[in-house]
Amino acid sequence: MPDEMKTDGNGQKNALHFSHPPRRVVSLVPSMTESLFDLGFGDTVVGVTDYCTRPASALTHLPRIGGPKNPRLEQIIALQPDLVLANCEENTRAAVEALEKAGVRVWVTFPKTVRQALDVLWTLVGLYGSREAAMRLEVLELTLEWAQMAAAERAKVRYFCPIWSETHHTGNRWWMTFNQETYAHDLLAILGGENVFGTRQRRYPLDADLGLTEAQDAGERDTRYPRLSLEELRAASPDLILLPDEPYPFQQDAVAEFQRLLPECPAVRHRRIRLVDGSLLTWHGTRLSHALRELPELLTSD
Repeated sequence: MPDEMKTDGNGQKNALHFSHPPRRVVSLVPSMTESLFDLGFGDTVVGVTDYCTRPASALTHLPRIGGPKNPRLEQIIALQPDLVLANCEENTRAAVEALEKAGVRVWVTFPKTVRQALDVLWTLVGLYGSREAAMRLEVLELTLEWAQMAAAERAKVRYFCPIWSETHHTGNRWWMTFNQETYAHDLLAILGGENVFGTRQRRYPLDADLGLTEAQDAGERDTRYPRLSLEELRAASPDLILLPDEPYPFQQDAVAEFQRLLPECPAVRHRRIRLVDGSLLTWHGTRLSHALRELPELLTSD
């Protein structure tokens, strides 16, 4: 979890000092797996998680080492990697420390902004010493700059984007979202989105988050993902609702649910509820190039 593994100001932990580019890499982070292949380093990947899906054709014959939260450590060690890629949110501190104790070098990242995500990619490119990959990142930097300039010419769009939903024991529905301390928030802010829950902190326990009881001291627990009641969502009155298909698989039935529950919400009245590829919002890495191309249309079209 984020509060268990600390990173530097650039969203990275563990300095990387290699006398040569990595030759055997295990990726425990789906977005980093995709980035390795996109940047031309796929031939060094020797193991990936069960949740690594891109690029699909290139991963067919690679060993699968379990899920990000429960990787098979013995299998990873047996692959004899000279580098394992991990992430504070997706992997556990226990797994990282166990690998390090076994003598495996682990690079832990935790970008909370688009700038930090790009810095991670630049570190990766520097590690491999690839001029071709550096040129690709330079193009991505320019694309980001253009997207920012275009967004600056448009009015901000007040949005709500749930990433999870469950039913409370009282029978009432609740939704989890993200606040301003996350990569998804920063990305959408760059593209002209105004998160109606950007300053909302998560409260503990769940009943406190839903306004049913007093909140406890959060301590070092993660407060970036608040859980919301229907009443709080009604009060926020967003102009746009984005429904990603991961980590929670929001589909067309969720559109109908919001139409039924929030008939007076501007997003419902103006038919601005959009299904979206969740990886565009949460996969930091080279998927940013797809996000910069596809997300502005969702934020601007009527």
